[in-house]
Amino acid sequence: MITKALRPNISVAEAAREAGISKQTLYVWIREAKILGVSSRAKKKNRGRPRKSSRWSPEEKLRILNESSALSDEALGAFMRREGLHDADLLEMREAALAGLRPPVLRRGLSPEEQELKTVKRELRRKEKALAEAAALLILQKKFQALMGEEGDDTAETFGDDS
Repeated sequence: MITKALRPNISVAEAAREAGISKQTLYVWIREAKILGVSSRAKKKNRGRPRKSSRWSPEEKLRILNESSALSDEALGAFMRREGLHDADLLEMREAALAGLRPPVLRRGLSPEEQELKTVKRELRRKEKALAEAAALLILQKKFQALMGEEGDDTAETFGDDS
């Protein structure tokens, strides 16, 4: 049925009608045959092997990404058909390329610089809290002295100040 549908003198719709199946089903079968390298077109185009993105060399993937990035939607569709690509293949290639450009994730915790930064930040928070506490104590001391000054400072008399 697939070879019949792929003949140049018959459309896929006509072949599907003759077989009594839906046109969409026949398209799915043709696509799967191309992926598996079964159809005559797929064998010619792919030289007997399926063209899955995982089998392409990194150079081919980079070429495809470069060429596809500059194309409009219509031209992109034609390009993808010519290359035997699907949207998912192109998306997978883009994600793999982006993943390769990201810095590696550190698997064993933080780097020494990050550990030092974390320690310095922790120390800074501790010192800021101590400073805020000291400032609050100074304010309380001044308020206390102001209150005691209004009532009279008799501490010198009590302790026997000779001045």
